[in-house]
Amino acid sequence: MERTQKTASAARAAGKRVNLPGILVGFFLTLWALIVLFPFYWMILTSVKSYGAYNAEYIPRFITLSPTLQNYRDAFTAVSLGRYFLNTLIFTLVTTALMLAVITLAAFAFARLRFRGRDLVFTLFLALMMIPNELVVITNFVTITDLGLRNTFTGLILPSVTSVFYIYLLRENFAQIPDDLYYAAKVDGTTDLRYLFRVMIPMCRPTLVTVAILKIIECWNSYVWPRLITDDERYYLVSNGIQEIRENGFGRENVPAMMAAVVVISVPLIVLFLVFRRKVMEGVSRGGLKG
Repeated sequence: MERTQKTASAARAAGKRVNLPGILVGFFLTLWALIVLFPFYWMILTSVKSYGAYNAEYIPRFITLSPTLQNYRDAFTAVSLGRYFLNTLIFTLVTTALMLAVITLAAFAFARLRFRGRDLVFTLFLALMMIPNELVVITNFVTITDLGLRNTFTGLILPSVTSVFYIYLLRENFAQIPDDLYYAAKVDGTTDLRYLFRVMIPMCRPTLVTVAILKIIECWNSYVWPRLITDDERYYLVSNGIQEIRENGFGRENVPAMMAAVVVISVPLIVLFLVFRRKVMEGVSRGGLKG
């Protein structure tokens, strides 16, 4: 009985102790969350400030007492933002679909097929990641221009239909699938493509979903290449629209309308990530496992 009372007293004393490491971790995580979320708050706050109120602020204010939605109307009326949304949607979906097809076939070839010089070719392929992006952009621009594909969806899409990093990531996932499954399938007369679509792709679906989401975000936020390869409004993406809004201010940059456009453009990506966040985390964790 006495031992039981001592045990209960020790448990109560332990419960009363302050978990200092946990409090510090919680404090720093909260601080980091505020730092990360502050730009989004500032973006939304600026988007509901009137043009005159924003320009009259010599010292930035962290709250507004007279919010307005006029900037959102200006964002869609100052430029053809609706059309740019449609162009971006087409560009994003087509590019992502083509890239998934290319990287899946390439990763399957490097992970499962046996051919002479495979490892050497894959090593040289990975070496392409060492080339600066600026050189790739210049090369792509010259190639697309020489082919007469400027101001076309084809010219926008072609340079983005493959990715060395995504091929490497998917190849590592494919390599984790036991070889016995492949040999058993071959004994049953299954073709390589059927094995790919019936076995490997279903087993690596989280990684494919992750790659698709990351590619969608990359295409949706694409800025340099669309600005470089298109000067026809019929092929502008949302990044071009934001730049137009920025330059079409009333005597100066119309930052509130630009921020309103950024809010509207960011919503689909935020919703996409929130819906598939678990798949993204699962795909990234699978990419880091071996065996």
